Amino acid sequence: MTEDLLDATDHEILGLLREDARRTLSDIAGRVTLSTAAVKRRIDRLRETGVITGFTVQVDHAKLGWGIEAFTELRFVGNTKVAEILRTTTRMPEAQAVFTIAGDPDALVWLRVRDMAHLQKTIDEIRRHHQVTGTKTLIALESWSRGS
Repeated sequence: MTEDLLDATDHEILGLLREDARRTLSDIAGRVTLSTAAVKRRIDRLRETGVITGFTVQVDHAKLGWGIEAFTELRFVGNTKVAEILRTTTRMPEAQAVFTIAGDPDALVWLRVRDMAHLQKTIDEIRRHHQVTGTKTLIALESWSRGS
């Protein structure tokens, strides 16, 4: 399903689910002025076509003791394969997401850690990988996200 096959109601349903994936079908139906059955059919279609890939929960990581977010740019030796770049950090519990990038740097890693000592230990662990030639870390002060 491509973007042009979604109508305004589909987008409205997606927006409501992004705000709260636990909304009831009847709540969504009332907001988009469709029947509950019609909303269910649309959500089922969005799932079947891969537009909706899952439902999730948002967690306050600070309350779990992992309140510091940082982004680390990674540079690798020139012949490093993209799959190896991903393997460098995806097994680390601190890595929330890894983005390979065309150009310099080679990757951007979103990290979540408990404190500055934990961040230092995490960066040291990344730097020990034999193909990493450099890092640059930026610490987030605040964040906002539109969601998926």
